[in-house]
Amino acid sequence: MEFELKEEDFDKIKRHLKEILDSFGSDLRAAFQKDPAARSLVEVLTSYPGIHAVLLHRVAHFLWEIGLPFVPRYISHIARQITGIEIHPGAEIGKDFFIDHGGGVVIGETSEIGDNVTLYQ
Repeated sequence: MEFELKEEDFDKIKRHLKEILDSFGSDLRAAFQKDPAARSLVEVLTSYPGIHAVLLHRVAHFLWEIGLPFVPRYISHIARQITGIEIHPGAEIGKDFFIDHGGGVVIGETSEIGDNVTLYQ
């Protein structure tokens, strides 16, 4: 199967990349609002597996949505190995999402998680 980008796909890609960045910013804010142990941006960015898993999910989800084969599942697999958190690239996740700790969390393909949700594990 060959994957080919069309001219109209580039606007969609720009829009989705902006959504990923906006959502990631709101996820970082959620970490600080919901975890009193979060002391600095560097600490959260480097040592919070929930933040890593959700960012990788947002990228994988975008690739899933545009129909790119294999890569989204591979990103999900790598994210699980790194973080212990498994999120299927087809899962729908809203903004302000925070996973505290997260070892063993599994979010399946048909999951729909709204805005301002926190998972404590």
